[in-house]
Amino acid sequence: MNTLFSPLGDRAIVIELGDEINDQTEQHVRKVAALLESRQPEWMIEFIPAFVTVAVFYNPCLAKYDDVKIALKELLTQLTESLPIESRTIEIPVCYGGDLGPDLEFVAQHNQLTPREVIDIHTSGNYSVHMIGFAPGFPFIGGMSKKIAAPRRDSPRLRIPERTVGIAGMQTGVYPIETPGGWQLIGRTPMRLFLPEKDIPSLLRAGDKVIFKEISKEEYHAWEDDLNAENS
Repeated sequence: MNTLFSPLGDRAIVIELGDEINDQTEQHVRKVAALLESRQPEWMIEFIPAFVTVAVFYNPCLAKYDDVKIALKELLTQLTESLPIESRTIEIPVCYGGDLGPDLEFVAQHNQLTPREVIDIHTSGNYSVHMIGFAPGFPFIGGMSKKIAAPRRDSPRLRIPERTVGIAGMQTGVYPIETPGGWQLIGRTPMRLFLPEKDIPSLLRAGDKVIFKEISKEEYHAWEDDLNAENS
């Protein structure tokens, strides 16, 4: 697999590890991220893993682009099959349909399924978080069945409530904050994904495994009431 390096402004370099999203590339991205986390070069400010790339931000007062490129090439020679990769599994409760998931019916009709079948398929997926982006804590989650794939809306909504679960193409995700967006909305979780008070403000991280679990509307509101009580 060819590894490409390219500048991103004057303070970052992008390592391209593949040209398509698949399990092999995802594992390669995670290994590079794990290696950077374990080595922590003094010139590195942070790194951001994505679908097929890792962006490495550096302090230009400590190293120039060519220096960083040489150092990263040397670092990548230390990748091994035995490199430990942290793996977490996060369960996300979701109340599907109704006013919490107004596009569930559309996703069902688009795929010639019933809403019940869409829910069953969505909760049985083998999911992993490819990257965090677009909005604070927003997870792009792969592994969804093509049986419930759906196109983005022709006209994006101006306001999507925080914690809403959506589908776009072959991906699913959760809006951690209120924001505009064009994904098809199928449910909502009472769990907070964006935690600005924490040192790591995103509940989910690239490489995490995700399980979606259906809950009732009563369970959703009870969970939400507890959340509001904690924040009051």
